[in-house]
Amino acid sequence: MTITATSARPRAIQGTLDDLGTPLHEVTFVVLDLETTGGSAHADHITEIGAVKVRGGQVLGEFQTLVNPRVPIPAVISMLTGITDSMVALAPRIEAVLPSFLEFIGDAVVVAHNARFDTSFLKAAALATGNRWPEPVVVDTVYLARALVTRDEAPNHKLASLARVFHARTTPDHRALHDAQATVDVLHGLLARVGSLGVTTLEELATYSARVPQATRRKRYLADDLPSAPGVYLFKDGQGRVLYVGTSVDIRTRVRSYFTAAEQRRRMGEMVRIAESVTPVVCATALEAQVRELRLIAEHKPRYNRRSRHPEKAAWVKFTVEPFPRLSIVKEVRGDETTYLGPFSSRAAAEDAVAALHDALPLRRCHERLSPARPTPACALAEMGRCGAPCTGAQSLQEYAEVVARARAALLGDPLHLLSPLEERMQSLAHDERYEDAASLRDRLLTLLRGMTRTQRLAPLASSPEIVAARRSPLGGWELVCVRYGRLAGSSRSPRGADPMPYVDALTQSADVVTPAAGPAPAAYPEETEKILRWLEEPGVRLVSVDGEWTCPVGGAVSAIARFGAAPLRPATAFES
Repeated sequence: MTITATSARPRAIQGTLDDLGTPLHEVTFVVLDLETTGGSAHADHITEIGAVKVRGGQVLGEFQTLVNPRVPIPAVISMLTGITDSMVALAPRIEAVLPSFLEFIGDAVVVAHNARFDTSFLKAAALATGNRWPEPVVVDTVYLARALVTRDEAPNHKLASLARVFHARTTPDHRALHDAQATVDVLHGLLARVGSLGVTTLEELATYSARVPQATRRKRYLADDLPSAPGVYLFKDGQGRVLYVGTSVDIRTRVRSYFTAAEQRRRMGEMVRIAESVTPVVCATALEAQVRELRLIAEHKPRYNRRSRHPEKAAWVKFTVEPFPRLSIVKEVRGDETTYLGPFSSRAAAEDAVAALHDALPLRRCHERLSPARPTPACALAEMGRCGAPCTGAQSLQEYAEVVARARAALLGDPLHLLSPLEERMQSLAHDERYEDAASLRDRLLTLLRGMTRTQRLAPLASSPEIVAARRSPLGGWELVCVRYGRLAGSSRSPRGADPMPYVDALTQSADVVTPAAGPAPAAYPEETEKILRWLEEPGVRLVSVDGEWTCPVGGAVSAIARFGAAPLRPATAFES
């Protein structure tokens, strides 16, 4: 269960010490559930809201409405919820619904099953519509159930399983009001269990959820001597092995949170029990801290870090260097003067990109090294017309070179003219109601475009000998960054009121000497270079000096992603017209 840091309703009369707090039977709860078009609060939309207001076991009111999301509802979501485009076509939009729903919530305690999901959508909707999110107390029945319902009672902590345990009067069916009604009965069953443990007030409920094992509490001393400064921290075991690497704007405050109820990740609890020391690495800027975190994770591969542990496993796609080039997936970029695409996070992603390119152009797929002077028998793809058959001599060296040139131009510039036929094919599949095939094609296409985007964005920075940039520091003065061949070579900060240029000169003189990598790869792991790019593109960042050319093609892969990523896979319905 998660309870946010807001207080319960003030009480008019304070009794004895035993009476302090808000009795649970006096708390007004609004138990809510949302149905949406997907799982991202920033990219998807609400399609239905259902809520029940209860106090003392009594239902005070209900709220239910469909919401027009203004986008098509994915077929898999319609199958899950039963909510279709036609059902929401005449429904009100979220800007009309949200004010009345926030009024329904009032100052009540909000309850939801997996509350982070529901509240993230409501917060995003409030921000988008100009409404103020009231920051209510939030109770998550998932977290409470994990502490109170054993595996012997239920195989998992899904709402349907808990509804059976607590004999809910309503069966959850992925419709908002029904799920909210079922959650009410689950909530009452869970409150009855904590009541038997002596938890009778909202404040005690918060204390109950905040219980931390004594073994964890005793390790709070590990944070005592840490600096209150931005940087990186490394949890280590008794043998000095790195268990976990993290970053924070305040190392001491962040590390202390691992020994409180604020840290609810089970694996982090296990890590804290093993840890015997914490090593801080103070950094001059937030960007430096993020980069150092990536490098330390790649170096030590801590078992409790789940991301960025194996950046060396990135894959690239390249054209082979031979008379009839083909696409090949490789682990590294070599200086062989050919076109590379990527990097991709995995070989599987690279294979999807290759498949999309093969869908777009009749590039050969055979692995043999072909010679214009020695024809070989045609393969099945050539017989199907999906390859120009350079192997047999049916396609000349010049004709095949034109196909390769079109592919290279698209990879390094604007891919729309090349990929438009794929968009037409995708829409044709959707028109024939082959939605899974259309979605599969779109996913391959988007993977290819993401690889193009990384190439087009990383390559110019990777080829620049030096870029120096500055941004106003929240503490005053300037944050200064020196980047060489896509790698962070150094960073520093000039004090408030001081001329920053002497600090810029000192930074460039003391920054690391960086050897360029074989282009288009940067001299750092791609994830580091991407973090640097995002920092350089943030509002308020100013370029101090640029040695090289830092550019990105207008109308390149970035704009294509926006087009193809938003392409609907079904015909427009009435509410979209």
